[in-house]
This record gives sequence, structure tokens and C-alpha cells, in this order.
Amino acid sequence: MTAAKTVTHNGLALDWAAGHGPVTGALSATTGAYAVATIGTLAHMPPSWALAVGTVGAIGHTATGLRQKLAARTVGARAASWLLGSGWTTWALATGPLTWASLGSLAVIGVGMGAAARSVGLYEEARELEAIAAAERQVARELSADRRAVAAEWVDRVQRVCGITIRVLAVEMWPTGSGFTIDAELPQGGTTYDRIARENARLSADARLPHGCTAAASPGIDQGRVLIDVTTVNVLAAEVPYPTDYSPLSIHTGIPWGYRTNADEICAYLREQCALVVGPTGSGKTNMVHIILAGFARAEDMLTWVIDLNAGSAGLPWVRPAMEGGTGQVVRPGIDWLAATHQEAELMLDAALRVGLQRKRAYQDLMAKANTDLLPISADIPQIMLVIDEGAEILVSGEPEKKKLAKKILEVIRMLRAMGIRTVLTALGATGSVLGNMMIRREAKTRVALTGGSTEGMDLSKLFPGATGLRIEQAPHKGTGFMGSPESPAALFGTWRILPNQIRDIVHATSDRHPRLDEISAKAAGPDYARRWDSARTAWITDHQHTDPETEQGSTPAPARAAGTGGGLNLSAHRTATPASPVPDEDALAAEFRRQIDAQFATTPDPGEANPAAGEMPVRPGLNLSAHRSEEREAEDSAARQAALTLLIAAGSEGTGASAIARDLDRYGTTRQTVAGWLKTWAEDGTAVRVGTGTKTRYVHHTHTPESPQDPSQD
Repeated sequence: MTAAKTVTHNGLALDWAAGHGPVTGALSATTGAYAVATIGTLAHMPPSWALAVGTVGAIGHTATGLRQKLAARTVGARAASWLLGSGWTTWALATGPLTWASLGSLAVIGVGMGAAARSVGLYEEARELEAIAAAERQVARELSADRRAVAAEWVDRVQRVCGITIRVLAVEMWPTGSGFTIDAELPQGGTTYDRIARENARLSADARLPHGCTAAASPGIDQGRVLIDVTTVNVLAAEVPYPTDYSPLSIHTGIPWGYRTNADEICAYLREQCALVVGPTGSGKTNMVHIILAGFARAEDMLTWVIDLNAGSAGLPWVRPAMEGGTGQVVRPGIDWLAATHQEAELMLDAALRVGLQRKRAYQDLMAKANTDLLPISADIPQIMLVIDEGAEILVSGEPEKKKLAKKILEVIRMLRAMGIRTVLTALGATGSVLGNMMIRREAKTRVALTGGSTEGMDLSKLFPGATGLRIEQAPHKGTGFMGSPESPAALFGTWRILPNQIRDIVHATSDRHPRLDEISAKAAGPDYARRWDSARTAWITDHQHTDPETEQGSTPAPARAAGTGGGLNLSAHRTATPASPVPDEDALAAEFRRQIDAQFATTPDPGEANPAAGEMPVRPGLNLSAHRSEEREAEDSAARQAALTLLIAAGSEGTGASAIARDLDRYGTTRQTVAGWLKTWAEDGTAVRVGTGTKTRYVHHTHTPESPQDPSQD
């Protein structure tokens, strides 16, 4: 294709390759005919030649128009233009083109050509639009036929199963192809949507839907309408990985927790609401907690505090990437605070209460300026979300320590809604004891029940009062269940699958996104918050023996990594006690870890630290577990022994016994006698304290006994 040639003359651009319109086309035809007639007269050209050329042009344009399927009037107008132009040229050659009669007739012919061209152009445009509209109507008729068939089928089905006659107003096919939604009008006489919702199971059976697919009725646009969501493909049966889109989120726009049966995301809006997640063992509750933490980590205006008295397992995957290093840059944990013991949980809850009360006093002017009674949450003043694993069980526990925690948790739930501090509690079952607390039922408006097909202790009527047609057998797969909130009625949903590698990726991807606690709140939280990552308070995370899987199979163990390699702090290096190995000093590692934490999290200096400038020797606060290890004990240390010591520490001030530890170490094949020997040794060297005698004997780690020295960072 040749490029258009543009000539500029006196500021006017002329495109000689552009097509002609009605005016320019008529002008071109008439001037061309006049030029041919004038030159032909001077050259004595026979008049019949002009008529022959016009006839050929008319025939050619007629053939072209027929091939393009143009309208008859368009083909006729073009052929007539050629014949009139050639006829005038023939007459002008015979009589002379320079007479007034010749010029006047040519002007009339030009005006007629322009008018005809404009008329047929508009006609062709209208004809083309009508053809497009006709095609669209044909598609609509075909779709409408399918929808009318669906509507008629479900009108009969609802009449047959529910005994009421509905009028279908619309049928919307889901873009995913997994089902459709029926918008129907209920009959007069006060019929409500729950007449249909109660028969969801019978409607599904009558429609012969596959297992895992439902026909769920919900309220329509008004109380006289009903929406029936019919799932035809079970999208909850397959395991769906967590999306790799780690884009920023906000507390105001909702945090995605899973997807509905139509594959649409369902979000939790927790600015004013608390949440309750219920799921028995094996239902995918732990995975759901990680999904929640992933959403919170992506948010730019939220800080997450986690309480997990089961050795902190819910929060550890979100903390360890920040302690492993190896990326060449400092990585912030995916959560802002982790408590694995009763003592640390009390510090966290007390700090939350202080923050909430201080915010109430300090931000009155800000709320008045914004004309709201809710604290404006933003990246500068972030919301604090307390995720408490098995927190519902803490609230109903009779143990003294848990009663103290329960009281503080209820105070946080009751008092700090407006100040941007909310909770997410988990529980093992939807039972009366768990849901018996009025505060939980009133404040935890976002509720999740992961069933995994388990029926024991899962009373959906207690968890979702007023919801009808919910049956546990509808969600037999792990990670599936029911979710309801004020924004979305209780219905089937599924949650994504998230693995440790992806958790690590999320921690690294969102490290620079986490907000920092505002200055007023940080000051109210005090040293307990500022020193939350002190080495003495995080030693339980790092003080354990790591065994390479290949070593367990008898292969040669990998050599210890030297200090400074890998681009980050090697916290595992100080677990090796062999004097000859090239491992840095444990105190030096702790000091380096403190330095990095101070730089990233604005922790305050430990008042118990010595001043090196004054010639004082630094003293490491807290317990140095490696000091109790002799060379003989290091030789017999194993993964099982370290796991037993971790269980002893996690047992807190209540302590534990040999039988309980041996049960938890069943995967190592460790006997009760072996564990008893360890406990006896630890009691002799002061690592543990023996309490009670006979069958009531238990052992308490010395850090949990009243006589143990206190960490100066916690004073």
C-alpha cells in the first residue's frame, strides 16, 4: 500500500489519496467531463468514444456493486452517473463545450450526482446498521430461547417442590460457565424468599445437580423478589492455589478470604467487625488462618498481632523469613507481633488496651475534623488486627491463666471498635459452649465454618442463625464450608491453598508495605511493644536443633555455614556447640540481630545493657540455653530431645510430664523412659523444676518459675 501524498500550499493540506465524498466526487466527475470535452473538441475526437468509455465504466461499477452486495439503488446511482457524464461529454463534443447551455447542463448534472451520492450513502449506512442489529437480535433470540427454557423449567420445579408459583424476570448466566442466577418475583399474599430457601436440598435433588452443587435461594432486590443461584459445576472440588497477585489491599476495600461457587471472590470487611472462624481438625482451618494473614500482610493500613498458645505455630511461617536472611536486604516479618505463651499474650493484650484508650483521648480533634465517631484508619494510623488461634476456646476455658486472657480479649472486643482494634478468633467447633458468649455472637458478624465433611460439633444453625438450607454434606472437601457476613449472606465458599514457599514469597513481596504503628499508639504500647523482637523474647523461635533430612537417612551432614555468608543473619549458627567449628560467638549474633531489629522496628535500648564505651562488659539478657550444655550432652542431642525441650518451654508455668511429651514425640519413636531421663537430667542441672510427686509429677521450665531471674527488658 502506497503512502498518502500530502501537499501543503499556503497553509492548506491536501490529501490526494483520500476517498471522495458526495461533493468532491461530483465536482471531480463534472470537471473531468468538461476537461475531456474541451480537449477532445480541440483534438477533433469522435463523440462516440466518450459514450463508449462511459458505458464501460457503468458496466464495471455495476459488477463491483453486485460483488459487494450493495443495494440496487446504490448500483443504479453509480451506473447512472457514468452514463450521464459520458452522455454530456458526447453531446459537448458534438456541439461545443463553451456554450452556456453546455455549462449549465453540466452544473445540473453535478448537483444531481452529489445529491444521489449522499442519498445512497445514508441508505447504505442504515442498511449496514440494520444488518448488525438483525444479527444481534438473532443471537439474543437464541440466548433468550435457552433462558426461556431455563425459566420455564424452574417455574415448574419451584411449583412442584415448594408449592408456590413464581414469575421469572431474568436469567443471568455466570461468566465462568459454572451456573446461573434466576431473578424471580414471588406471588402475592406475603410469600417470602425463605419458602424456597428451606427447600434448597429438595430443589437440588429435583434438578439432578452434581454433588457439591446447590440451588440456593437468597433475598432479591426487594422483599417480594428472590434470587436462586444454581450451581451446575462443582468449583469447590478442586484445590485452587492462592493467587500470585500480591497487589496492595486496604481495610476499607475488603480482604479476600475465598471464593463462592460462581468463582467470585468473597471479601471480609473488618473495619468495625470481628470475625470467627470455626473448623475441626483436618478441615483446613490452619490453612484458612494463613489465608487471613496473607490478606492482612498485603494491606497497607493494617498491623497484625497473632496469639497462638500452641507454640506459636500459626505465626511462625510469617516470622522466620525475616530471621533467615540470605536476600541481601533486611526483611520485615509478615506479622507485627507474635505471642506463643500466656505471658507474652498478656503483654500484647495489655498493650492493645493501652493503645485503644490512648487513641480515644489523643485523636478527638482528628475525628472532629473528619466529622466521624470512628478513628480514620490509614497507613499513618493503621488498624490493629488480633488473630487469636483457638481464641474461642480461651474464652470458655476454666484455667486461671486463660481466664485472665479471656477477660482482656473481651475488653478489647467490647471497648476498641471505634479505635481500629478488632479480633479474628478461631475455634474447633460451632458448639453452644463456644458460641454461648454474647460478646462473640454480637461482635463477630463475619463468620466462617470450615466443615471438611465433619458433622461433629458443627451446628450451623447456631453459627448462622436465620440461614436456611445449609447442609454440611454440601461441603465435603477440605478447605470448603460456609461464610456469612453483613455484606454477604451465609452460603457455600471455598478457600485457596497456600504453602510455606508462597508464604515466604508474600513476606518478601510485602516487606516494605507494612505500616508502622503511629507515634501516639507506639508510645502507649510502651517497652512491651518496642522490645517484642528482643533476642530474649524470640529465643524460643531460634533456639532449636535443625536436622537435615539427608542426615536422618544416614548421609553426610552438610557443613555449618560460616558467619556472614548468605547475605543475612545466620541465627542457626549459634546452635552448634562444637568449639572447633568456625561459628561466630552467640552473644555477637544476638547483638547483630538486635542491631538489625532496632534499625527496622524502632526498638528501644535495653536498660539492662552495659555501656561498652565506659569499659563495661556486655551482658546478654535472658536465658542462654547453650550454657547448660556440656560436650557429653551435645553428643547425644537430637531432634527429638530439642522437640521435647520446646514442648517443655511451651507448657508454661503449668508444666508437663513425661507421658504427655512422649505422646507428642511419637513421630520420633521416643519412649516415655527416654523422656523421663531427659526431664530428670534437666531437673538436676537447673533447666527444669520438678513439681509434685508420684503420678502428679510434672516439670516446669525454669523461665516460668517465680524464682527464675526476670529479663530486664520486660521490667
